[in-house]
Amino acid sequence: MTDIKLYMAPGTCARVPSILLEEIGVDFETRVIRFMQGEHKSPDYKKLNPKGKVPTLLIGGEALTENVAIITYLNERFPNTEIMPPASEPLSRARQLADLSFCSATLHPIVTRIRMPQLFATEEAARSVWEKGCQTMNEFFNLINQRLDNSPWWYGANWSAMDAYLYWVYSRVESADYPVDSYTNYKDHQTRMKLRSSVQKALAREAKAQTQLEAEGLAFTPSKIP
Repeated sequence: MTDIKLYMAPGTCARVPSILLEEIGVDFETRVIRFMQGEHKSPDYKKLNPKGKVPTLLIGGEALTENVAIITYLNERFPNTEIMPPASEPLSRARQLADLSFCSATLHPIVTRIRMPQLFATEEAARSVWEKGCQTMNEFFNLINQRLDNSPWWYGANWSAMDAYLYWVYSRVESADYPVDSYTNYKDHQTRMKLRSSVQKALAREAKAQTQLEAEGLAFTPSKIP
């Protein structure tokens, strides 16, 4: 019996801690949240995460939410795995938090506008939201692409949680028709990520969850961009 449980849904940013837990090699359980059934808004789940979102990490019965906090916790609990580079000085640690916040606070909201523009506009106006999201993302994909020039990972030779987060960002917008081909360094990064055992195991967990939801008629499929 493991003391770590990850509440997740296929395709969501819960993929990030799932990859990290696989990378660490610790036993953990995944629990699928059925968004189409409104389970994320249920009283039981909101006792764990009042925001009604995923991921939620349950550690020995204690809930932790928000990827930046979850990553920070995992890095401190399992220091030998170095899911973030060693940082002995406060400024270095703060810069790492800034990098993770870039993913959660800057990139993630744009991903949502590209992936699910219907959440922000009428069906007729959804394309304009998608287009604006793509235009906004271009600047940041250029930044990431430049950062990965002559470097396999965000922190140079050292793989980290940042790479797991960037992998999720790329995969979500690519599947929503965001034009990724010109960002060759980022595209190569995506290819390297797919070769990692931790990524393959995390995706296998998601595939199993997706199959389960489809069998129950509760799989979520975003509407096509008009």
